[in-house]
Amino acid sequence: MELREQIESLRAQGHRAPKLAIVIVGHNPASETYVANKMKACAEVGIVAEKVALESDITEHELLQEVRRLNDDPSVDGFIVQLPLPEHIAETTVLSAIDHRKDVDGLTPENVGRTVQGLPSIISATPRGIRELLARYAIPTEGKHVVVIGRSNIVGKPIAMLLMQRPYLSLPSMSAASLGDATVTVCHSKTRDLTAICRTADIIIVAAGSPKLLTADMVKEGVVVIDVGINRVEITNDQLPMTNTKHYRLVGDVDFENVAPKASYITPVPGGVGPMTIVSLLQNTIQAYKQNK
Repeated sequence: MELREQIESLRAQGHRAPKLAIVIVGHNPASETYVANKMKACAEVGIVAEKVALESDITEHELLQEVRRLNDDPSVDGFIVQLPLPEHIAETTVLSAIDHRKDVDGLTPENVGRTVQGLPSIISATPRGIRELLARYAIPTEGKHVVVIGRSNIVGKPIAMLLMQRPYLSLPSMSAASLGDATVTVCHSKTRDLTAICRTADIIIVAAGSPKLLTADMVKEGVVVIDVGINRVEITNDQLPMTNTKHYRLVGDVDFENVAPKASYITPVPGGVGPMTIVSLLQNTIQAYKQNK
């Protein structure tokens, strides 16, 4: 609703709507679903969306040419290259080629560097969505111990940087002083005694890609849990029809049913961080539109 109102206001002032381009390489089913959800969200708020579908055998050089075309297209305010890419294409090379002013995924070296330094930037979409959740539910991070499980460039590292630094970005539902200034511990696959570390956490953000990694014995009463994981696991249930077709369901990195009773706040999977990531992508597109104008 808020984003749609912003765009309606721009249109009422005689401006065109922001435009987002989404590049997808190949036919990965999960990626195609994500892209479809993003296109649908754009339509709902009034952002013009363009899908650029490329075959999986495209060369890295050809993909870079497409990136440069979008960099130079004045009608495109922001664009993303849907990850993952085919193995023969280097993600870092492609992401580095995107104009940081149009990088609405917040993954270029320029935007990541400015985020690390606490300077205004286009923030990576999932960390921005997590930050927005904390703001909307008035969950302060100042002085809190935050444990981040996972050290990816997309989630783990940027959310750790955002929450540990002095705040600079105010959000509508709480003061900027309440977000940031946390003591952050980043854990990963080589961390020793993960359970002991998690038991000291006020807030736990799990982005490890490991189904039900965080269990009830690992958290204290009243903890805030944000589950970023999306894992597709096979259903084994005697009630399912006896066929050769496998059935799957989505689960997070948290054992939701057992952790939820101990948590003061917890995000579900699906339906928690995922939609907020898409909202943040739309927010970043509007931000890029306004900055580039």
